[in-house]
Amino acid sequence: FDNVEVLDFAGPFEVFSRTRLIPGVESRRSEESAPFAVSTIAAAKGTIATTGNLKVVPEFTFADAPTLAILVIPGGFGTRALLDNREVEGWLEIKAKEAEFVTSVCTGALVLAHAGLLRQRRATTHFGALDLLAEIDASITVERRERVVRDDNFITSAGVAAGIDMALSVVEILHGKEVANDTARYLEFPRTRYSVALTDAG
Repeated sequence: FDNVEVLDFAGPFEVFSRTRLIPGVESRRSEESAPFAVSTIAAAKGTIATTGNLKVVPEFTFADAPTLAILVIPGGFGTRALLDNREVEGWLEIKAKEAEFVTSVCTGALVLAHAGLLRQRRATTHFGALDLLAEIDASITVERRERVVRDDNFITSAGVAAGIDMALSVVEILHGKEVANDTARYLEFPRTRYSVALTDAG
């Protein structure tokens, strides 16, 4: 969507697209041990103008998007225009049912909350939107100090760069700590205690 925060989608994209089940730099030169096929999706065809005016052409639309194992909803100022958008919310409801994990970065959590998908769950978002998340759905337990929050198969993260921690946590859940740490090492991204959000509150 227009005015999406660049790192909100590019951070998780980088993590998932560079994950390999075989460690080391050389394994990244091919797709042989890549466990994820990563795509970008928008409501309709066309160029997206991100925050900062980077131009992005998504690979799929709502109409032709593949079945998703992991759904990532990024944030940014553009999320406000998605609240009350029935096309977006209806599509998310369908995809959330088929996905193994539904995740968000930053204010992407607001979109999930407005669609009713975070009802009675623990969740977080960018520090500047924590109160708004609570206002959208009072049943949500808003975690104000956590960088990554998991509730069953829903994983939300704080703002912008926290999406990298979230994605690495998903890698760890699915493929183990060694694979996640090797991915972080390849990216030269320092993992923190927040990166491992493996407690299933659901």
